[in-house]
Amino acid sequence: MKAGLMLGVNPASTREQNDFYATDSFAVVKMAEKLKEIGASNKLWECACGKGHLSKPLIELGYDVFSTDLVDRGYGEIEDFLTSTRKWGGDIITNPPFKLAVEFVEKSMEILQNGQKAIFLLKIQFLETELRAKLFKRQGLKEVIVNSSRVCCAMNGEFDLYFKKREGKYIGGTQCYAWFVFEKGYTGKPVLDFV
Repeated sequence: MKAGLMLGVNPASTREQNDFYATDSFAVVKMAEKLKEIGASNKLWECACGKGHLSKPLIELGYDVFSTDLVDRGYGEIEDFLTSTRKWGGDIITNPPFKLAVEFVEKSMEILQNGQKAIFLLKIQFLETELRAKLFKRQGLKEVIVNSSRVCCAMNGEFDLYFKKREGKYIGGTQCYAWFVFEKGYTGKPVLDFV
């Protein structure tokens, strides 16, 4: 059990059915300055919006955010991103269900135009495996932006059950998260950066 907790996994807990682990809004507020640096569009699609933990602060920061989710959680429109036929004229930003992260990358690259970006908050372990190494080359991983401070993600967005809050952010997470920036048409090597 201790090893599981060190990895950020509670072995006694049951995973949320649709892998809904909301992100502390603090994470996207910290990332907002980098969005400008990497040339992200002002028009963003948050395609796994949950309860709006990423969408709401982005809107407050002046971004034009379209929000959807597979499940009605009281925020955004209901839409299955992976089966969507929608064409999109901006960038995509989300914390996708980890078990479907590869599929979210593939779908994003299918619907984006050259130069547009898909920006995903994922555990740093997403860098691992030969399969993903091939994905990164094939789908234009341009940048990995590691969070210097811990980001908290809570099942069903119930942060107060798991974490304490201090100075506007939740503390106590055990996982290292990074923003993976894919750009359609990019063929260079990925850059490592920090936020």
